[in-house]
Amino acid sequence: MYFGDFMEEDIIVKIHTVLDKIRPFLINDGGNVEFVKYEDNILYIRLTGACQNCSLIDFTLNDGIKELFLNEIPEIKDVINV
Repeated sequence: MYFGDFMEEDIIVKIHTVLDKIRPFLINDGGNVEFVKYEDNILYIRLTGACQNCSLIDFTLNDGIKELFLNEIPEIKDVINV
């Protein structure tokens, strides 16, 4: 299946690359992030550890993680924590 000039597998590789950039910051605060799936231009992730119960989870997701993904991988239209 193609999304623009990239195959879905290429987008998933890019997703993991961006996750690897984010992960050290989350781990430093006792959290982490997992890839769940990429479907219909939506990335599903799971914030774990300290991130699950953090009062700043919405800020971390929307102003940090989501913004980075939307800038780095234009095919992604939304990022949802499940």
